[in-house]
Amino acid sequence: MNITRRDAVLTGLAMAAASGLPSRAGAAGKPLRVGSLKFGSLSWLIETVRAEGLADKAGLKWEIVDTASTGAARIGLLSGDLDVVVSDWPWAMRQRSLGDPLKFSPYSSALGGVMVPEASPLKTLADLKGQRLGVAGSSIDKSWILLRAYAQKAAGFDIATQTTAVFGAAPLITEQLRQGRVEAALNFWTFSARLKGSGYRELVSMAEAMAGLGIAPPPPLVGYIWSEKQLAGREAELAKLLAVLAEGNQILATRDEAWPRLKDVMRSPDEGEFKALRDYYRSGITGPWTAELTASSGQLMKLLIDLGDPELVGADTKFDGALFHGA
Repeated sequence: MNITRRDAVLTGLAMAAASGLPSRAGAAGKPLRVGSLKFGSLSWLIETVRAEGLADKAGLKWEIVDTASTGAARIGLLSGDLDVVVSDWPWAMRQRSLGDPLKFSPYSSALGGVMVPEASPLKTLADLKGQRLGVAGSSIDKSWILLRAYAQKAAGFDIATQTTAVFGAAPLITEQLRQGRVEAALNFWTFSARLKGSGYRELVSMAEAMAGLGIAPPPPLVGYIWSEKQLAGREAELAKLLAVLAEGNQILATRDEAWPRLKDVMRSPDEGEFKALRDYYRSGITGPWTAELTASSGQLMKLLIDLGDPELVGADTKFDGALFHGA
């Protein structure tokens, strides 16, 4: 069934209303509305900004809106109920191809990977042949497509047919690995970090997969996304928001004492998990977007289009470097 852009937006409006997101009644004098998963890593940054009083110092008016999922945040953005959300740029690129002038500024380059127990006999990518592999997401997830391409190039086998792939939500896949129901798990970085902190090791990272596929430098996939049309005339407020968030990240990158106060929003990890989460987060803190990142993003988009499914990037998606803020 083909869904038109108008149908998609109307559906989004209905879902937003059902989820309790208030309707947008004009931007004049309104704070910037930022969507955030309650326990997502963005909440760590937001809590740091609040604790340090950075928004007040900068004169930033913002409102944090808790969202149940990335999908709910996307709906909120498309319906106009949210001004800025965190999501991945391939999705934003698809929306831009559909005519919505979205923009993207990098938030994190942290990537997940394939995790195994420390004592696992699996040592290389090729050792996954014949094994049960848990995969967070679905068969059109970007990491799964990248892993398939990398396995074919680096180890000469189709991981989709030569492993038993078990797809599911990230927490479920993590639990499947802990209980030994799968031998390895491809998961998002926060779940990979928790596993690493509790005695698991990384068999292959998605950064390694991208580098092995010639996608260099590996571009950050996750960032702040907004609509140029929706925020027209509010560019100064947006710049202030991005600057405040960058300042918060600088604190998290350089001050160990800024982290203990985040344990509640990090879901109270034990000490090993806490340190792994902190180190993963720090490794993903990005700088400004560059022309080189635009070029490597073009390579990645071509790969996703060539190997992926129309559900992932859209049948008519065109790469547009204008998506990237500051490029």
